[in-house]
Amino acid sequence: MSIENQLINKQFHDTFTINHEHTHPVEVLGNAYMQENLKESPDLTMIRFAQGEVYFHHKDYEAAIFKWENIDNEFQPWARKNVADAYFELDLLSTAEEIYLSIDTDSDVLKIEVLLKLFSLYIQQGKLEKAVDAIKKAVFLNPDYPDVTRIARVFFEDHQDWQNAVELAVNEAMRTQEISWFHTLKGYVIEGKTKKTAPKYFIEALTILYQNDVRQFEAVSVAFWQSYKGEEYYFNWLDEFNQLMQKLDTQSGYHWNELSVIYHDTYFELINGEKQIKEISKIVPPHLQNWLRISSDTYRLIASASVLAWSDLFTKSFDAEVMNDAERMIEEAAPVEHTLEENYQLFQSIMEWARKHDVLMGARFEWMVKELLDLETNHVIIAGMSGSGKTEFVQELLGDYVKAENTTATVMYKHADYKELTSISDTAIIPLDSMDDLRTGEKRSDQVLVDYKHSLPFLSQQRMAVMDTPGLSSSNKFRNDVFQYLHFADSLLFILNAEYPLTDRELDVAVKIREQSPSLPVHFILNHMDAASSEEEAMQWMDETADRVSTYFPRATIFAYSPQYDPTEQLKDFAVFLAGLNEGRHLMQERTEKMLHYIQKSIKFLLDKRIEKENALIDDMNWHEEMLTKLNGAIHQLEDMEEEKVKNISHSYRDIKKTMEDKLAAAIPDILRECSQLIREDSDFSKLHIELNNEMNERVQQYISEKVLPEYRESIQAWIMESEQEFLTGQAFLVEMADSFNELYGFEKLQLNCDFRILEDWKRDADRLTHGTVRLDKANIMLRHTPTQMLLKSAGKIFGLIPQNKTMLYNKYKQFVDNEDYREVASQITDNFIQQFELFEKALDRDIQMFFQSPFAVLEETVKESHMTIANDNKELEIMRSNPEVYHDPLKLFELKWKQYEWMTEKSQTPKQYI
Repeated sequence: MSIENQLINKQFHDTFTINHEHTHPVEVLGNAYMQENLKESPDLTMIRFAQGEVYFHHKDYEAAIFKWENIDNEFQPWARKNVADAYFELDLLSTAEEIYLSIDTDSDVLKIEVLLKLFSLYIQQGKLEKAVDAIKKAVFLNPDYPDVTRIARVFFEDHQDWQNAVELAVNEAMRTQEISWFHTLKGYVIEGKTKKTAPKYFIEALTILYQNDVRQFEAVSVAFWQSYKGEEYYFNWLDEFNQLMQKLDTQSGYHWNELSVIYHDTYFELINGEKQIKEISKIVPPHLQNWLRISSDTYRLIASASVLAWSDLFTKSFDAEVMNDAERMIEEAAPVEHTLEENYQLFQSIMEWARKHDVLMGARFEWMVKELLDLETNHVIIAGMSGSGKTEFVQELLGDYVKAENTTATVMYKHADYKELTSISDTAIIPLDSMDDLRTGEKRSDQVLVDYKHSLPFLSQQRMAVMDTPGLSSSNKFRNDVFQYLHFADSLLFILNAEYPLTDRELDVAVKIREQSPSLPVHFILNHMDAASSEEEAMQWMDETADRVSTYFPRATIFAYSPQYDPTEQLKDFAVFLAGLNEGRHLMQERTEKMLHYIQKSIKFLLDKRIEKENALIDDMNWHEEMLTKLNGAIHQLEDMEEEKVKNISHSYRDIKKTMEDKLAAAIPDILRECSQLIREDSDFSKLHIELNNEMNERVQQYISEKVLPEYRESIQAWIMESEQEFLTGQAFLVEMADSFNELYGFEKLQLNCDFRILEDWKRDADRLTHGTVRLDKANIMLRHTPTQMLLKSAGKIFGLIPQNKTMLYNKYKQFVDNEDYREVASQITDNFIQQFELFEKALDRDIQMFFQSPFAVLEETVKESHMTIANDNKELEIMRSNPEVYHDPLKLFELKWKQYEWMTEKSQTPKQYI
């Protein structure tokens, strides 16, 4: 045992007792002490050191401390450590800690032993932070020291200190390059202990692992990948790991099966539309480049297709070497049966995304795409010009089970064990009881396809569905009905009349069909062959037609047909004809191409819709701005008209009232003067002024009731009629205005109805004011306190009883009444009478405004709506323009997937039989 091990284990005393196995160490060391002490210059230090160890082992810690405290040679640091150990055993932990910390030594072994003792002491004290610091210092000082890393790992794991545990595993894995430490690290990764640590921290360790064990490198890398997935550092992991992979030599012949899978899955997760392109644009190219380098045979085709597709949409993403590798690999890759179902899933994803954005592709469109999945049935379009006998031919195929319908809709006849008719348009899928249900709605603008299922033996035997299209004519409407289904159909049979085969009009349509769908096989049925006078003439027609057809359709074939021939034999021959057409065809491949066509069409449609929506918002804003100008102009016009009506009607009323006032002012003085006739010489002059005052008031009231009010009533009634005409003129103007606006809006939006109840209120008020007897407050005409009146009243009382004075009073009274100025009195009476008519006048402006209140409210509410519409449109437009990637990015990624499938489909293509 080395001296260091003896000191560590407190076995130094063995150097004294090695030859004294049968003697107690205390006795041996006592004898040694006595012998050494007999020397002239005794050195008892080492004996004391050994004695301390023996005492310690026998738990005599105080004696041990006493011995070790007297050590002053090179063993002093170890003695100090042993003293601290003794205090530790005595549970005097503070004293022990103080001594441990005071030890100064150059020995790394002693330093580590002190640190390990401190580590244990701190654990016992519950000072875990200090314990961590102590064990980390020990590991750092010498990680090869026996058990130090194991102790540290166990401690970190027991106390769930995963940060330090991971750090220890990484450091030891890189230092020792032992697989066991990488296994430990992998365990931490799988348990999720590393997902909060930046990936860069592990790159060096992974590099070392790759250099030592590629298989373990792949396993640990996959563990990291799965751990970081969905976490904060996921994208950072992809970036760091792909940088690492680009630096490694992966062309070692190793098959990266696990990483190929995870590269595949991660790539399709990145492009699933949940992330914006700007977030993945820097990650995807190196990701694809590495995937291309390590892809297994299973993923080689899709990896290279993904590189090429990404490059198609995002040019300059890869250098020439990567592109060359991708092109070479896609050529060398074994063809993979790219299933139709995968394409359909992509199509469904697009449709679901479109529905979330309120953009509908149409029920008919989706129905056609879904029908492409039926690989058990060939879709055959039957087309022909009107008069070609197309319906007769279709009837021959259907037999007696179903009557071929002559309708403007395309009908697809398909075998089923039950009968079912369905109308399929862009807007809806509707069950039909019979074709008569369809005819009742054929004038609608929607294009309609009827899915007609019935028991149809011949179609079942030939595994085909017949699409009977409307007869072709010069009308684009019917021609387009055929063109709608060219990419849906598997082949097209063009019906020709044998007597006039392939006319210029028919050739024009057939060539356009080929231009629209170059890959669609087109064949011809030569109908009405029975019209030939002989077999030679029939053969001549066939040859001439074949020559003409072959010029434009070199791979097309022709089938001779006649309604007059034996149906059974003809169907047998036609079955052979169909078998020849379908020989060597790959329906899965063709349908995949068709599906890709519809996927591309749907993406383009959605992109166009975005532009349409943006333009529609701009147009809507501009339109509402124009309407806002018109509405504000209408409000100003209404204000002017209201002002004009107020002016005209009020002024007219004031003129009537002024005429009445003037008439009263002129008539009342005369009426009052005429009352002088009531004065007689024998009048009771003491009461005459009272009698005259009463009579004057009565005559004025009588005049107003009998003369003024009837005339005023007539004037008011005429005024109301004139006002009604004014209102009717205004209402007519508003009706015309509303009609103009409603024509612009396209529906009955504005109803500018005025309140004619105002006229009824006026009529009622006029009747109330001008009917019945007027009861005015009695005016003080003769009872006023003017000097003359005072004199006459006084004189009447004093001299009225003296006969000789009556003549004088009579003359004075009469003279007074005839000559009195009654203008003030007339004014008072007129004011009193006219007061109620003035109240009516004051309400006129408000009444006329109420008449126009509803039109104003309607126009102002419409202005408010226009402002809100403009604001909403502008807000939506700003959102669209400020963040266009929200809409465009998913479509771009859909297009990317479409490109990938297109590349894979091209790789899997077989030579086309039909052109």
